Amino acid sequence: MEQLNLTRLSEFILVGITDHPDLQAPLFGLFLIIYLISTVSNLGMIILTKMDSKLQTPMYFFLRYLAITDLGYSTTVGPKMLVNFVVKENAISYTFCATQLAFFIMFINSELFLLSSMAYDRYVAICNPLLYTVIMSQRVCQVLVAIPYLYSTFVSLLITIKVFNLSFCDYNIISCFYCDIVPLLSLLCSNTHEIELIILILAAFDLVSSLIIVLVSYLFILSTILRMKSAEGRKKAFSTCGSHLMVLVVFYGTLGFMYLQPKSSHSLDAEKVASVFYTLVIPMLNPLIYSLRNKDVKHALHRTLGQVCNIFPQS
Repeated sequence: MEQLNLTRLSEFILVGITDHPDLQAPLFGLFLIIYLISTVSNLGMIILTKMDSKLQTPMYFFLRYLAITDLGYSTTVGPKMLVNFVVKENAISYTFCATQLAFFIMFINSELFLLSSMAYDRYVAICNPLLYTVIMSQRVCQVLVAIPYLYSTFVSLLITIKVFNLSFCDYNIISCFYCDIVPLLSLLCSNTHEIELIILILAAFDLVSSLIIVLVSYLFILSTILRMKSAEGRKKAFSTCGSHLMVLVVFYGTLGFMYLQPKSSHSLDAEKVASVFYTLVIPMLNPLIYSLRNKDVKHALHRTLGQVCNIFPQS
């Protein structure tokens, strides 16, 4: 059997978004704007849902943690990607790569289950409105946020430790602009059967279980809405779910495009576009969807801006 050259790598080289020099500056500007909008809008959502007295309900409690999660995984990837546009070699240290992978898995996995918790919250609000404040108590909301974060941290550490305890070959070029799990597995010289099986089982469990919660919740919601006699009541019920449904469609749609298409139809450029959408665009869209479609958030923003103007009156 051919002797493989195993080594302890000190760094990896990220392929980056594009090799064309003429596109570096425009793409840097575009992604910088997207990242800044994402950061400001998610921080704004966190502050609004924490400070405004009218937004102290379970729905906005979950929305706050969705914003924290979006901010987390966009910041895990965004700054390093932007730096790589202005340096000659897109290098990332071995330790930083492991750290980036761990945080990315944790935040993405958390988002999956947070969206499920939000679907359950909408189910209780529409199907059991009289018991809503009893069922969705502060303790229950805290548990529905804590469990996804704790579980996702466990999954993240398990996968990251398993991968980085294996041996890498001399070839250290990652065919992505951040340390994603699939390109890293292709660089391993060790037997990857065990870690691939672990990832497959965990990914299937996470996706199927979260999707079941979402689908069952919305089946009950749809059934309840269709039984409503008042057109105004049906319209109000649909409006409370509209933003969450849009976020679900964007998130699961991108997941499906990235991981469920046949290998024969995969292209590196298409995967890069999907990865950019997944890591930068979705975290920007989520707070915008909730703020533009939600009257409570818009009113809270106006009140907050009014208070700021009162603190700093024009001279």
